[in-house]
Amino acid sequence: MWDAGQLVRGSVVRFLRARNQQGYDIYLLPYAEQCNAGYILIDLDHATADVLPRMRANGHEPCVVLQSSPGHLQAWIRVSTTPLEPALATAISKRLARTYGGDLASTDGYHLGRLAGFTNQKLQRRTARGYAPWVKIVEARAAIARAAPELLHLATQLIAQQSAAVRDTTYCLPRVGNPSTTITAHGAARIYQSWTERWRIRERFPQPDWSIIDLWLARKLLAMHVSTIQVETILRLGSPNFPRHHGAPEDYLRRTLARAALPPLRPVCSTHTTAPLLPRDATDSDGSNPRAGR
Repeated sequence: MWDAGQLVRGSVVRFLRARNQQGYDIYLLPYAEQCNAGYILIDLDHATADVLPRMRANGHEPCVVLQSSPGHLQAWIRVSTTPLEPALATAISKRLARTYGGDLASTDGYHLGRLAGFTNQKLQRRTARGYAPWVKIVEARAAIARAAPELLHLATQLIAQQSAAVRDTTYCLPRVGNPSTTITAHGAARIYQSWTERWRIRERFPQPDWSIIDLWLARKLLAMHVSTIQVETILRLGSPNFPRHHGAPEDYLRRTLARAALPPLRPVCSTHTTAPLLPRDATDSDGSNPRAGR
């Protein structure tokens, strides 16, 4: 982690420039520990000429606009002076992306933006002469979006509605000590799908590893005191295309439930450790990175 003063030091700039020349992309994220720092990133991969005027007219004026490559913009919109819960930041980001044609795959509350002054190393962004384009500042202003209170209010309402919908899919499940109620294949699929939608699995992972999702869901349901028998049934009947490639599906389910019952491992932290890789609702340990490149 660097503060603004450290980031402009010659030694730091030389370090980042050298890695950029080696083919690495340089990203940044305003830091607020486990929360969003109050800044929402909108990735405008196919920006229209009127997008910035529309954002200003709607009170969603960005504090920073970058040109990540010709015809492609990234906009940071500040909506709060205090940190936000990740789910709230994600809901705001998704709403803004839909309004302005942003990339919905880049709407999680921890998404990284490019750092101006370095090159975009994506091969498809190369110029006709084969050069990587520079990431440039289009505009910058220290201000909070005028419509920030409305965005926060609408996102809070949406999260409450989603939470109620998820509870509706699990309220009827028997708790430990009453595992006899039968779960139908339709019911299991509905429960499984409700959690994958809440975690935005399809948006974040183009080719999900369903074995990992099985573990996340098993861990979540056990934490909600759903019985082991019921969790096993939900995975067997609800996990996409189960048993997939598993040669011994019953043994796979047994091992998944055994692992889910264990406390999640915590990675050793350092200044170079990547951010937590899981949906926040699942756990804080295992998973794969949905937020950025190298």
